[in-house]
Amino acid sequence: MAELSFIKMKADFSDAIRRSAREASVDPLQAIFDTHSASDSEKRHVLDHAFREKLSSILSNPNNINVSIFENLVRLSIMVSKKDMCNATLPVVLLSDVFESLTLDNCDKLFNFVEESVNIWKEDFFFSSGKNHILRMCNDLLRRLSRSQNTVFCGRILLFLAKFFPFSERSGLNVISEFNMENITEYKATPEENGDIKTSACDDEAARNKMKLDYNLYCKFWALQDFFRNPNQCYLKILWRTFTSHTTAVLDAFSSYKLEEIGTGEHKKGSHKSEQQYFAKYLTNQKLLELQLSDTNFRRFVLLQFLILFQYLTSTVKFRSDNDELKPEQAEWVKETTVSIYALMVETPPHGAEFAKSVKHILERESHWNTWKNEGCHEFKKPASSDSSSPEPIKKRAVKRLGEQMKSACESKRILLGNPELTKLWNQASNNLDACRSKERDFLPSLEMYFEDAITQANPLSMVEEKYKKVNDGNFGWRALRLMARRSPHFFTHSNTQISKLPEYLEMMIKKIAKDLPSGETADELKTEEQDLGGTTQDADEDELLEEAKDGFKDTKEEQENLKDEKMDDDEEVDETPTIALTQELLDSVAKVIAVEWTKVATKLGYKEDEIEYLKGEHDNEIDRCIHLLKIWKQDDEDASAAGLAYTLSGLGLTDAAALLQ
Repeated sequence: MAELSFIKMKADFSDAIRRSAREASVDPLQAIFDTHSASDSEKRHVLDHAFREKLSSILSNPNNINVSIFENLVRLSIMVSKKDMCNATLPVVLLSDVFESLTLDNCDKLFNFVEESVNIWKEDFFFSSGKNHILRMCNDLLRRLSRSQNTVFCGRILLFLAKFFPFSERSGLNVISEFNMENITEYKATPEENGDIKTSACDDEAARNKMKLDYNLYCKFWALQDFFRNPNQCYLKILWRTFTSHTTAVLDAFSSYKLEEIGTGEHKKGSHKSEQQYFAKYLTNQKLLELQLSDTNFRRFVLLQFLILFQYLTSTVKFRSDNDELKPEQAEWVKETTVSIYALMVETPPHGAEFAKSVKHILERESHWNTWKNEGCHEFKKPASSDSSSPEPIKKRAVKRLGEQMKSACESKRILLGNPELTKLWNQASNNLDACRSKERDFLPSLEMYFEDAITQANPLSMVEEKYKKVNDGNFGWRALRLMARRSPHFFTHSNTQISKLPEYLEMMIKKIAKDLPSGETADELKTEEQDLGGTTQDADEDELLEEAKDGFKDTKEEQENLKDEKMDDDEEVDETPTIALTQELLDSVAKVIAVEWTKVATKLGYKEDEIEYLKGEHDNEIDRCIHLLKIWKQDDEDASAAGLAYTLSGLGLTDAAALLQ
């Protein structure tokens, strides 16, 4: 049933298309479209198919090819698209099918219709969905055309694309400054026999005026095209010498052979007729070079190539490498050569001075274009035109005088700051400091609330794997340090324990905080105790803290004894042990003792694996590596001391080395 319905619908639409094309009206097609009960999307697809089938039937009859028939069919599809009876891309799809089937002569005629309808294609309805189809259609046409034989048609297509797409369309801007590397100029690498062009014996005077050409000049001339194809070669030192040598040879040849203006009397009087310009791909045969250099247009093209290349080399290009920059002497050579090229342009007839002036103006415009590309190709927008019929401005309400405003503010005890938001902010409370101390502005969480999950994870009974603990989260650790600096006195307690990693430090602090949090108190009581914790906790006895932490975490007896020993050792060092200077000689002596275990010492001092590998690569023996390590540690650690290093070495079991530091 569905297949029969599709066939019947397509037949009805095909018949309606014929009647609508004959009447140049969309009404017959609209009536048939409304009679079918299928969904709109299904009817649109069937109608698209019917249009393309109608086009195929016209193209299948080569004797009845008429461009006007295709134009009328596309116009009808545009009207149908605006009625939302078919897809918006249908007109462009039909045009693509026609261009693929017609000869180039008929394509040229049909493209007039495309150019005339550019305003239709730029409408939002067609542009958003059809721009890619139009670009593909034009590119397919350009691939079929010859750049030398269909120059005008190619130019029309490019101009149409420039009008159709916005000025800032990135697909047509060559933003990253790529070159056409495929434009390779081939010439013969071996000299031809009898390469000189024979001259008539009766024309001795003309023969003497001709420039003398040899194979070397021929090779230098055509080798320059590779530099024009890829200007970045000029930044290479060796290739720069080649370029300057070839350029000097070619310009000397131009200077030695002056062209004379040849024309009729009308030409000399100034009544010039419009000429059809032709931009050729010149042949590279050695026998033709003399005639080519005698051609005015050929010489101008070559000189213009030099100027374009020089402007690129001396201008700022965003996507060019920083190393690609001319040296001062190279830039000076470019400047002097540019002056001589303009002089040759002025001497080249006809109207050399006018041509040189036009070229200079074009290159100045090109510099503005280059600046615009370097700045990111910002979109140009026309300024809004002032409309004379614009409505009259609304009269503003009279503003109170400053004195009246100040008087009313004093009576209401308000502060005026000249800005509505600032005035509102400063008048929210009578005292700004009291407003800042309000409970609503206290955003810090309590220690119990923030460390609740971390305390639970630190309990061995929870059996949480190390990598899943919150202390390993960098964001959690950063916030934890800020919170402890505001709420916990343990943060400022000095400890001689070497902590190399943040998670280890947080676990130690969490154990201390857990001891200070009784489990039976309410949240309000915990907050009050944290605020009053300032001086009492720091002076509390460690034995009392351990008794209060029965429900918290219990340190082993060994850890408790180590803490007491550390405290006793600290007191003894402060009271009795004299300060030993950490000299380089002392470090060298220690390094010789601990050289075998220097990697353990480096890890204990907080150095990472990549830093240890760096030290291994710097030196060949263990003693030099250890000396380098201790030297870096002394420079990096502001608290570096002989006592601290001795304590660290004692913890690693290196008692002999520790004895040297005591």
